Amino acid sequence: MSNQTGGPSELILRLASSAVLIPVALYAVASGGLFLAIGCAMVAGLMAYEWVRMTASPALTWLVSLALLPCLAVPLLGLTLSFGLLLALAVIAGVAHPLRQQRLNSGLGFLYVAGMPLALLIVRGGDWNGQIAALLVMAIVWGSDSAAFFVGRHFRGPSLTPESPSKTWSGACGAVVFSALGGAFGAYMTGGHLLLWCSFGAGISIVAQLGDLLESIIKRRNGVKDTSSLLPGHGGVMDRVDGLGAVCVVTAVLFLAFPGLVELLGLAA
Repeated sequence: MSNQTGGPSELILRLASSAVLIPVALYAVASGGLFLAIGCAMVAGLMAYEWVRMTASPALTWLVSLALLPCLAVPLLGLTLSFGLLLALAVIAGVAHPLRQQRLNSGLGFLYVAGMPLALLIVRGGDWNGQIAALLVMAIVWGSDSAAFFVGRHFRGPSLTPESPSKTWSGACGAVVFSALGGAFGAYMTGGHLLLWCSFGAGISIVAQLGDLLESIIKRRNGVKDTSSLLPGHGGVMDRVDGLGAVCVVTAVLFLAFPGLVELLGLAA
């Protein structure tokens, strides 16, 4: 998310939009199961639409339909086979592109738009306390976004990167500090290791901001400001979930690779 805003009206629109979207997202994650799988599939489909639109690939409109499948497959096939389906469909999305020079970009784009929602399902449905893990991750990411926005808007200062001049070092540092405090709240909720949770919270903020910067680079290379105008005040779906998606991917990998980390965080099932 940007550290700054175009004016009070944009800020009001953004807050009003968030007031609708956040409760829906929290309810879906808290419920889990088929409801969350359908929600994640819809997000993947919308991001695929934005990707096709952003990269000017009208011949790949079928990519939107393919992007729905990995998340929808989770209730039927489970997480492991659904991940395999994601990889297989990414290969298809790449090989089937009519322009040879765009095939790698197409395959990676499919992994990007369909993999992030699937990662949320993995965090929510893994062999740990997925409900509290997913909700805490979401809360810390949203807190990080808000802290970056308001701290950056107040203190301003130098930009993080020329690729995204509205994101400042002051906002980034404020987000990391706030997220570390959010990690302390996570330790209180789970009974996990306090220092580890604070580090985990700070790491969540760093990964979320890197995910946001990556999307900014992708947009600039494709010559667009927002991936779409589907979400009032936020731009596109991809603009809203880029940081959370990156965090879910990293969190899923860490939890699967290091079961001891799950125990130290107090998230063991």
